[in-house]
Amino acid sequence: METVGTLVPLLLCLSATAAVSGIGSTDTVLTAAPGSDITIPACFPVSNLTIVTLMWSKVNGDGGTSLVPSTGRFTVLYGHELQIQGVTPGDDGIYECSWSNSPFPAPRNTFYSRYRLLVTSGPENVSLSIGPATPLSNGTLIVYRGSSVSFNCSGSSFPSQHLTLTFSGGSSSNVSLATGSGSWLSYTIENIQPSNQGLYSCRAHNNVSDQTVQKSHQLLVYYAPDRHPDCSWAPAEDASHALFICTWFGAYPPPTLRWVEDQGDQGAQWKGRVFVTETRDSLSLSLNRSLLSEGQILRCMAKSFDASEKEKSCSLTLKPPYPKGDPLVSALEGTSVTLTCTEDASIPPANTTWRKGLQQDAITPGSKYVLTEDGPALKLTIHNLTEEDEGVFFCRSENPLNISELEVGLTVRTPSAFTGAVVGIIISALVVGLAFIVAKSLYSCRDRICLGGDFGQTEDDRREVMSLVESDDDEQIFQDAVPRLPPLTNGNHMTLAQIHQIPKGDHEDVDPGDTSSQQQEDTEQTEQPVDPVTYIF
Repeated sequence: METVGTLVPLLLCLSATAAVSGIGSTDTVLTAAPGSDITIPACFPVSNLTIVTLMWSKVNGDGGTSLVPSTGRFTVLYGHELQIQGVTPGDDGIYECSWSNSPFPAPRNTFYSRYRLLVTSGPENVSLSIGPATPLSNGTLIVYRGSSVSFNCSGSSFPSQHLTLTFSGGSSSNVSLATGSGSWLSYTIENIQPSNQGLYSCRAHNNVSDQTVQKSHQLLVYYAPDRHPDCSWAPAEDASHALFICTWFGAYPPPTLRWVEDQGDQGAQWKGRVFVTETRDSLSLSLNRSLLSEGQILRCMAKSFDASEKEKSCSLTLKPPYPKGDPLVSALEGTSVTLTCTEDASIPPANTTWRKGLQQDAITPGSKYVLTEDGPALKLTIHNLTEEDEGVFFCRSENPLNISELEVGLTVRTPSAFTGAVVGIIISALVVGLAFIVAKSLYSCRDRICLGGDFGQTEDDRREVMSLVESDDDEQIFQDAVPRLPPLTNGNHMTLAQIHQIPKGDHEDVDPGDTSSQQQEDTEQTEQPVDPVTYIF
């Protein structure tokens, strides 16, 4: 009786617990993988109570229950636990444990416990493949800029899973690229760029067991510039040294650069002298004067990560300085003059300065002498010229190969000499103008000069003039006796004749009685006097 009195308060407490955790309350979730063994805890773990009735049952799909057999794979252990060996997907479901201290089928003080068994597996075999890609020794994958790269995320889970492909780069973190259910997920970048470099992850999540497995790969995007490296130079601290610089920016990882002495066409394998080699995107080379010569070729070779790609290069051909300018300059006293010297041919670049006098004294810039640079041209402006400024100036250019000088002679003229020169120029211009006017006048009167007077007649031509007489009977004799001049250039003939008045005494006798003829003749002689005239036919 004392034992029963002791159990009553305990049973009442357990009944209250069962009322809270009975059917419809939150179930205890257990998971097991197919083929594994699982032990479901006892529904009443108090061992010092006398359990008269204990049953394990499974809730069916219609809400009913069925007893769990205690044979085969299902075993009720001595501690009242339910053990399931070789779990299969069909074992998934809700299991109830009920016990009582009274005999079945009308038990009193019955208590229940519910367990939800989930048969799940995975995620398993989770993998992330990236290709085409080249693995490094540390497992990092590399691809080349501009290539098409595929990402494949896969895994297996039971009964279902969710796959996610994510990316974490320099400016982004855990960006979802693709998601989906199933066992396979793919994603492609057609034209991969350096911004796509980073960490890629494939995450598989079991929707039933809430388990997640992730697989990641670090991806590097290699790239090299399409252009050749740049070869340049810079002023060295010591004038006897030359500083050459080779740059090839925009390559990842940094390229391998080397300065060599080019000795002509070396074919596929270069075998010249190597000065320096480093893995970086900028490489400098300093050489002293003893290692340099005119026409020497220095070449920078650039090699990228791709061993199959041909090296790119640039070169410099060394040249001594050659300053250019006007060797003779003149200016008026009291004015300003600018001497210009240009030197842009030397490699490496020369240091150019202006010097004065045969001793080549250094010129100190100031209000008198002003030095300015206009690109490769170095200008010296001299203000307020005096006779003391007249002389020789030198433009001196020096690089490690040689020293060259341009000699410029400066002449300073006084204003009086300048005035005399101007007057001489004016007089010369007047003489030339007057000669031009005279020549033009003669040319305009050329026809009168050539055809007038006796121009063009020789002494023999003048002697061959025949005298003409006013007689009809002697006409034929006159025509036969008159000579003809030589033919002109146009093919016509000219006859030169001189007509004279014939005295009356030379005519034939006239009848004294014919007074009308005598009167007519007197009238004609009176009205029309005939003077000697020269005609040209």
